[in-house]
Amino acid sequence: MRHFGHIPSATRAGLFLREPAAFTADSPARTLAVALGATLYSPATRPRLADDVRKQAARGVVSMVLCLEDSISDADVEAGEDNLVRQFADLADRAAGTVTDADTATDTDADLPLLFIRVRDPRQITDLVARLGETVRLLSGFVLPKFTEARGQAFLEALALAERTSGRRLFAMPVLESPELLHLETRAETLAGIASITDKYRDRVLALRLGVTDFCSAYGLRRSPDMTAYDVKIVANVIADVVNVLGRSDGTGFTVTGPVWEYFRPGERMFKPQLRRSPFLEGRAEDLRTALIEHDLDGLLREIELDRANGLLGKTCIHPTHVVPVHALSVVSHEEWSDAQDILRPEQGGGGVLRSAYTNKMNEVKPHRAWAERTLLRAELFGVAKEDVGFVDLLTAGLAG
Repeated sequence: MRHFGHIPSATRAGLFLREPAAFTADSPARTLAVALGATLYSPATRPRLADDVRKQAARGVVSMVLCLEDSISDADVEAGEDNLVRQFADLADRAAGTVTDADTATDTDADLPLLFIRVRDPRQITDLVARLGETVRLLSGFVLPKFTEARGQAFLEALALAERTSGRRLFAMPVLESPELLHLETRAETLAGIASITDKYRDRVLALRLGVTDFCSAYGLRRSPDMTAYDVKIVANVIADVVNVLGRSDGTGFTVTGPVWEYFRPGERMFKPQLRRSPFLEGRAEDLRTALIEHDLDGLLREIELDRANGLLGKTCIHPTHVVPVHALSVVSHEEWSDAQDILRPEQGGGGVLRSAYTNKMNEVKPHRAWAERTLLRAELFGVAKEDVGFVDLLTAGLAG
C-alpha cells in the first residue's frame, strides 16, 4: 500500500517530485508509525464491515480501527466480537481470491489497510486472537483505551501473550484519555507512569493516541466546529504536556497522533470561515473551498496544521471525508524538503547557519536537525510535492481519486 495510491499514476506523477513510498503491514515500526496517517474508526458491529474496509482502502485509507469500546453499547460487545471474527474470515477469503464480487472488485482489492481492534479489557486481546485463528495475519494490533501505567500493564502483558501464541507481530496503540492525565494534581505522576510502562514495551508500542473527547467530557465541554482542540485551553495544556514527556525527538519519544475532529455535517456558523480564498482561486477550486466550508472542514484543516506545529502526526478520524484533508496536509512541500535536505547535508555536520534556498528564512543546522530528519521520514511516506503544487491541488486530486 502507499499514500495516494488510489489516484491514477499519471496524476501522481504530475503532483509529486518524489512519490510516496510503498509499505506493508510488515514494514518496520518506525515506518508504520509515520504511515498511519488518517486512522479511520468504525464500529465493530457494522454488518458489512469487510465491504467497508475494502471500500475505504480503495479511497486511500491505510489504517483503520474496528472499535469494540465507546462506539458501541455495552449490550453489543459480544455481538461485535462475533462479527469481527466473521468479517476477518470474509476479508481473508477475498484476499485469497475465493470470493468474487463484481460490484466491489477494484485494482486495490489485494491491499487492505493496517487493521487494529479497539478493545475494552485485556481478556479480549487473547480471546480474539485465538478466535481469529489463521486470519490474525490481517491484524496489525490493538488500541488500548484509557491507558495508564496500572491499566496498561495488563493490556500489554495480554498483547505479548497473544503475540507469542499467534506468531504474529502485534502492535499496541494506547489511548491517553484518563481523568488522571487531565487533572493537574495527578498529571505529572500519570505521565511518568505512562512513560515507564511504554518504554518497557517500546518494541510493541506503535503510536500514542489522544482521547480529547474524553478530556472535554471530564469538564462538560465540547468544542464547536469553529474551534480547534488548541482553542480549548485545558485540552491544549494536556496535549502540550503529553508531547513534552512522550513525544521527544531524543530517542525516548513516540509518535503522538492528532485528536479526533467530531464534525462532518453543516452547522450554524458563528465565525468567519478559516480558509483564505487566494489558494483556491489560484487553483481554480473555489467550489472546493465552498464545499469544505459548508461541511465545517475548514476547522479541520486548521486543526491539522496546529497538530503538526505542536508535534503530532496523523489523526484519529470518524468520517471518511476527513481522510483526504489529513493526507493532503501531510505531504511535504517542496520548500520543506529543500530546507531539510540542506540542513542534513554531510558537509554541514559541524553546524552553522544557512540561508534557505527560498531565501525567506534561516536554517540553523544543529537546532533544526531533528525537524529535518522527521520531515524527510514524512517525505518518504507521504511524498514531496512539486514546486508549483500546493495542498489545494493535492486535496482536489485525492477527492477525485
